[in-house]
Amino acid sequence: MLIGSNWKLCLVASAALGAFMPDIVLAASTATSEPVKHHKIIQKSANVAPVRSKVPVHRAPTSLQAEATESIRVGGRQTNSVFSPVTARHSTTQVTVVTGAELLKTGQTNVLSALAQANPAITTSALPGGGASAFVQTMQLRGQSPDDTLILVNGHRRHIGANFNSNAGTNWGSEPSDISLIPVSAIDHIEVITEGASALYGQDAIAGAVNIVLKRDTHGGSINFKNNGYYAGDGQGLDGSANYGMALGNNGGYLDLAAQVTHQLPTTRGGNFYGTLYSDSRNETANRDVQRGLGLPKSTLETISENMSLPLGNGFSVYSTSTFSHRRANVAETYRSAADTDTWINTDLYPNGDQPYITMDQYDFETDNGIRTHKFGFAWDAYVTFGRDAQKYGTKDSENVSLTDSTQTSFYDGSSIATELTSGIRGSRSFQTGFLPRPVDLKFGAEYRHDTFQMTEGETASWEGLGATDHPGNVPMAVTNQNRDVYEGFANLDFYVTKKWEWTLGGRVASYNNLATVEPGSVGPRDTFNNPWAIRANIKTGYRPPTLGEMSYFYSAPYPGYTVDQVPANSPIAKYLGAGSMKGEYSRSYSIGVDATPVNDFHVTGNLYYIAINSRLGSTKTYSVDTSDAVLMNLLAQNNLESATSLSYYANLYNTQTFGGDFSADYTLHTRRLGQFRFAMGINFSDTEIRSSNASFVNEYTKEIVLHAAPKNREQISVNWTYGKWSAFVQEMRYGSIIYMASPTGAGSVPFMQNPALLTNLEVDYKILPRWTIGVGANNVGNKYPTRVPSSISHTQQGLTKYASYSPYGFNGGMYYVKTSINF
Repeated sequence: MLIGSNWKLCLVASAALGAFMPDIVLAASTATSEPVKHHKIIQKSANVAPVRSKVPVHRAPTSLQAEATESIRVGGRQTNSVFSPVTARHSTTQVTVVTGAELLKTGQTNVLSALAQANPAITTSALPGGGASAFVQTMQLRGQSPDDTLILVNGHRRHIGANFNSNAGTNWGSEPSDISLIPVSAIDHIEVITEGASALYGQDAIAGAVNIVLKRDTHGGSINFKNNGYYAGDGQGLDGSANYGMALGNNGGYLDLAAQVTHQLPTTRGGNFYGTLYSDSRNETANRDVQRGLGLPKSTLETISENMSLPLGNGFSVYSTSTFSHRRANVAETYRSAADTDTWINTDLYPNGDQPYITMDQYDFETDNGIRTHKFGFAWDAYVTFGRDAQKYGTKDSENVSLTDSTQTSFYDGSSIATELTSGIRGSRSFQTGFLPRPVDLKFGAEYRHDTFQMTEGETASWEGLGATDHPGNVPMAVTNQNRDVYEGFANLDFYVTKKWEWTLGGRVASYNNLATVEPGSVGPRDTFNNPWAIRANIKTGYRPPTLGEMSYFYSAPYPGYTVDQVPANSPIAKYLGAGSMKGEYSRSYSIGVDATPVNDFHVTGNLYYIAINSRLGSTKTYSVDTSDAVLMNLLAQNNLESATSLSYYANLYNTQTFGGDFSADYTLHTRRLGQFRFAMGINFSDTEIRSSNASFVNEYTKEIVLHAAPKNREQISVNWTYGKWSAFVQEMRYGSIIYMASPTGAGSVPFMQNPALLTNLEVDYKILPRWTIGVGANNVGNKYPTRVPSSISHTQQGLTKYASYSPYGFNGGMYYVKTSINF
């Protein structure tokens, strides 16, 4: 039975698809075996020069450009059509491309880690936080929150994950999309839009957008294997990936399948236990290398994808893009000693101490299906997308000391589930005006989205009393089932006032049934004032709503000596502490940039930007529980949270501003005797300031996470050499300093500066046969470790925090790898 707003979704979907259905049936019945163009192509007059984009470098790979059956030119440019999976190449907006081959050259198996290594505008931490925050790696674009970057796959929005990062760290209080769940072998290239782009591409794109374009091969494939490990002797990893493309029919259809399996063993870089391990003579001679909380977690990921398009004749085609992933991970929690002073351990079960783990079993699925056609002089794309991320949590090697005589050591802690159902229609057309020197490109569309978020209760033994050590399950208060309806419409216009002066105008309206109606917009000119030099500028506004998870998530995090509970922002406890009605983030941004191709094979791009965000969202400071506050203690008792010593919730905290810039250049040198060299460099810097804040919500810790948890600057240079059967890649990267704070409250909340660092990456490949390549390489060749955290800080965390847990280049030291690939 359809209830609530679901009937609206069905109405939109049926209207969009039903409008084309009679012609689809006719097209299918009249199709012949003769090859026909997939989409209508309107030829230009022979005496008219073709319109060519003047944007340097930023081109789709040849495999995508060559597919005429997937393009439409109504006197305009291919990439501005809704038929193209490529981000519209508005030359007024900065778009950089990282190819699939470049991702593989990094030696990383995780798509996000590879992208961050290849693009200095992106930073990511190997371990972005403790506890459940360690399950999902997140990225920061231009120093902004992970939630401020919109993720697209083939130009369509990808669903967000179900894991709200409630533990303190660089991704504290975020619930982003997880791009590591896409097989790296499925990716043709990734486009990074380093501009505020909410009006052009959709909500959340305050910092920019990342568009992952999947392969569309009609033949051949590859098989890849990699084995890696760390210089320290641990962290062995195995990775296997493959893809295969085939033609569907004779009219340009394709089906590309891909899969990847990654198994990562844990690393451990924590310090020796500081404190009392035993309350007897064993304490003097005990081995203190017992903590495993600072290291990569053990994990296994299996992910598959398909990308398909099938022409039906007469300009119609159907397409489908799907991914399915399963991941299991174990994250080490706070070590519990066998000393009498630790009240969280049952020494009858663990006479020598206990290292508990939090576990996750995740199933993630997304499918994007639609119809493309050319009708009424426009290119049309009607689609329905559904994504679901379900994560089940547990605690193992644990106990609940509140349950007398219990021998239970594993607990089911509950689950979180996020879904996103989208139905939309887009249209585009290029047309001549008669008074402008070039065709005008128009793109428009409408979309309906239904978001949901659920949390389920853990088994009673996981939360009763003190709950499971070291991660109590979801209490009954955490149970929630939230939903939201979003209606959006947009229009983008790209035109030339003169032959060298381009303008882009964009506008979007989004209405949320539980928030507000917003109208972000953008305007940007680009002038090729002195070919091949061009200057561009942009003024944009944006919006990012709080996710349903951010509004209603619960999490309990015990630490040595204290416990921090993240309570739902809409709960009576949060309201009592001062929580108000949550609203979205509003942004405005300004940028100016230049791009040029001074000589053949030499490309230069530079940008300066300013981003202002009002009502910036984040987790509040930790409020110490006042045991003399009868009202608060009664609220905690009603929800079985009496053990909490500190509380936090999600809210609008700041008004911030970011000043920054980036510069990139590359040059390809062709020689007769020494092969080909490609030299590249990239620089990115950003400085965020707090213009104002709600003093009752923030403290030094929350401010440092926003201002200094990511480096203000990153620089890198690289050389890629190819000669016959040999190739080599060398990259030098520099990371600026960060400020690290070991805990959000207590003695560990002391700022510590991690110094800048230089890292070298190297890979050498050799083709044994034309289609068989082997390679060896290393990341962080010099085995560089972050600055050691002073003992005065690490001792507050039992000595565990030997290095900053959210170091931007990790804390595991050098990693070596060997790999092989076969193309067919």
